[in-house]
Amino acid sequence: MYSHRSLDHKDLETICSFPQTEEELSYVSPKFVYPLTPDQILNLLEGRFEPTVILDNRTNEVVAYANIYGYDAEEGCGWLGNVIVSPKYRGQGAARYLLDVMLDKAKNNLGCKMMQLACHNTNSRGLAFYTKYGFKPFDIEIPGADAKH
Repeated sequence: MYSHRSLDHKDLETICSFPQTEEELSYVSPKFVYPLTPDQILNLLEGRFEPTVILDNRTNEVVAYANIYGYDAEEGCGWLGNVIVSPKYRGQGAARYLLDVMLDKAKNNLGCKMMQLACHNTNSRGLAFYTKYGFKPFDIEIPGADAKH
């Protein structure tokens, strides 16, 4: 049902249509400003690896996007970034396929032994999905909290 390929400039407008609200866009990246624009995606790609789109094989439509960042070859660790799925394809296996592809690329193309990701506590769908997928919380960051207390 799905296939994947590297991000192409022609995909950017479609990806920009995925976030439906400012809050949803903040889940993709706190650096993005709503509404998402192709330039924002391109500017964030520096230092990112394996920018990947997922396609619906029936329509050849771009349905999801992600990349890898913070890769540390010495530690064998990287971060899954900018994960977003088209609203039309949520709950239809596109996110699972995207994670499978990205974890495979991290392992086989970059040598990652461990992948991490950040998920906002208000993103209940994301938290449930990542937990089912086997990710475990390892840190909690409270915005605006002073660590010197």
